[in-house]
Amino acid sequence: MQPLKFIVSGGGTGGHIFPAIAIANALKTKAPDAEFLFVGAEGRMEMEKVPAAGYKIEGLNISGIQRKLTFSNFAVPFKLIGSLLKAKRILKQFKPDAVIGTGGYASGPMLRVASKAGVVTLIQEQNSYPGITNKILAKRVDRICVAYNNMDRFFPKEKIIFTGNPVRQDIQNMEGKKPRGLEHFGIAADKPVLLVIGGSLGARTINESIAAGLEQLSKTGIQLVWQTGKSFFPQAQEAVKKYESMKAFDFIQRMDLAYAVADFVVSRAGASSISELCIVHKPSIFVPSPNVAEDHQTKNAMALVTHKAAVLVKDSEAKEKLLSEVLVLAGDADLRHKMELGMAGLAVPNSAEIIAGEVLSMVNKKREKKK
Repeated sequence: MQPLKFIVSGGGTGGHIFPAIAIANALKTKAPDAEFLFVGAEGRMEMEKVPAAGYKIEGLNISGIQRKLTFSNFAVPFKLIGSLLKAKRILKQFKPDAVIGTGGYASGPMLRVASKAGVVTLIQEQNSYPGITNKILAKRVDRICVAYNNMDRFFPKEKIIFTGNPVRQDIQNMEGKKPRGLEHFGIAADKPVLLVIGGSLGARTINESIAAGLEQLSKTGIQLVWQTGKSFFPQAQEAVKKYESMKAFDFIQRMDLAYAVADFVVSRAGASSISELCIVHKPSIFVPSPNVAEDHQTKNAMALVTHKAAVLVKDSEAKEKLLSEVLVLAGDADLRHKMELGMAGLAVPNSAEIIAGEVLSMVNKKREKKK
């Protein structure tokens, strides 16, 4: 029998890329001789992160419509047509058994042509409010994997399977990593550590709020591991120079070690970040991004806040409130413990394996029918 072939499409942010890689890794474990091809958007971070994870990737020349009127919006329909044609060529040449989409611009054309060609298709929706790409694809695909309840408000009920969100493999195995993490980041074992992550692309409001509070954090004895994103990094690097226990990075490659050293976390409320924080049981303060469709990050965060597993600070109030919430959490070990238990109760540790199993089940059923 021919080895199985899978196309995995998704990108734009780490929230789409890392689940895609996690699903591919889980499929590889279950079908070691399988072939994989990723399809992303040219110029986006997947074109760098996917090859770094050991997979081939093809890029589509596609982008979304900007909310403000710009000249680039006029090119969108032409890019979409070109991307559909290229997706068709990729499908014809690679001949996949299944195509998996995790959201982002590129997954739209790829899943559309695959579903039209009768290839097994599955999408994975990370958020409590779906992105436009997955909403459009929902009617066409075979299966929809979700991480929140009540998603039949948006998707056909019979296609939905609750799987949680896939997280990176190294985050699932945190045993004994704290000493390595302390050495990796060059921080002390006897003082609390705040991890700040504004998502893979950074977050200006969080960054500015943290930068303004460095003196106070230092006086309270809090150490800092800070992922800033590229644009704020030079400013942050300059700001932490005078504090030995504060480290700034544009992007943290070893998030497993960052989670291992963290006592508590400040983060955007992207679905992947939330899923990872649940897996590692870290008390968290979420500052949802206001620049996302239908304010879905607030909805993501509220699912945890209602379980008393996290604290929410509005982006518009972060500069006034974020630092004081950090100091409250730093000084209250009981509260941190309650939040850890709440996070642990919401974790779905084997999400990528569930999704991989679903993909293989659908492919095998289709192969059986052909016999």
